[in-house]
Amino acid sequence: MHLTAVGQAPLASPPQSQTQPALKNLFGLGRGELVSLCAAMGEPPYRARQISSWLYRRRARALEAMTDLGREVRARLAEAWTVRWPSIVERRESHDGTLKYLLALDDGATIECVLIPETRRRTLCLSTQVGCALRCAFCLTGLAGYRRNLTCAEILGQAAVLMADAPASDKPCNVVIMGMGEPLLNVDATLAALRLLMDADGFGIPPRRVTLSTVGILPGLERLIAEPRRPNLAVSLHAARPELRRRLVPIEAKYPLDEVIALARRYSPPAGGRVTFEYVLLRGVNDTPSDARALVRRLGDLRAKVNLIPLNAAPGIPFEPPTDDAVDAFARILSDARLTVSVRKPRGQDVLAACGQLHLDPAGNPSPHAS
Repeated sequence: MHLTAVGQAPLASPPQSQTQPALKNLFGLGRGELVSLCAAMGEPPYRARQISSWLYRRRARALEAMTDLGREVRARLAEAWTVRWPSIVERRESHDGTLKYLLALDDGATIECVLIPETRRRTLCLSTQVGCALRCAFCLTGLAGYRRNLTCAEILGQAAVLMADAPASDKPCNVVIMGMGEPLLNVDATLAALRLLMDADGFGIPPRRVTLSTVGILPGLERLIAEPRRPNLAVSLHAARPELRRRLVPIEAKYPLDEVIALARRYSPPAGGRVTFEYVLLRGVNDTPSDARALVRRLGDLRAKVNLIPLNAAPGIPFEPPTDDAVDAFARILSDARLTVSVRKPRGQDVLAACGQLHLDPAGNPSPHAS
């Protein structure tokens, strides 16, 4: 495991002087907002497309770099605007190459996000909240509770930082919105970030390479369904029996399992994609053959994929991972019922970067890392 601290992070931006006037952040503005800004400056609409390309496709870190805007336009923008990303506080590298980042935001809050290098692609795992209010029983992120939602700029800023900090690569980039927080409890900023991630004038990531994970916040899911461009959807189930799911995922009491699955049936993923149901396996809790058969009955004839996630154990999580035999037996029952099944390979466990391990303590500080 390798550690890079604050002073060694090449992309960490120095904090602004307290005496400087606060400039608004241009990064995070969508196409409509940029068009309105250009109109207010007396500039034609095509300027908005130029700015968007610099911000998200080329990921320029300064207005001075936007050379096709013209010197006068850049100077006028600089009177009120700047380009800011989150800054790198710490970078931890797992023995398997996974990189976990601790990023600082303008108000001093910190978040964690992850870059997973793979043979054929790179995967960015982004957060949408500082902490999480859901308090799922097997997830470290919710143990300390919730501080606030992230802005669109803070969500996209993670992607920009990870892309810029990673070694140069021509591998395609996947984005998963399944870091800290529940994305659909921060639905306005999350949808704004998704639009820019998938926009050809934004980050330009194809929708089939973007996945949003949710426990099934029904109002937010309705809004996601109504979006003209949608990512892949991963629904966190973790139990097929409502009473057990209520113990593991307390939001079940508000958004019942049957209603979540019914809404997932209506979801239209990108071409070639499908809805995935995520299921964390806990030894002796939800990993038995009867649990598997209950899941088959619950999903019925739904054309879907089930992603089994053996628990990533960590201090503070009161459960144990399943045995290999239990995972195999569970997967076999699903497969025999003609469900598509995968078992997620754990990545970054030694630096607490795996699913359910991103964590802040109650003061909002990063958790102690494995070493």
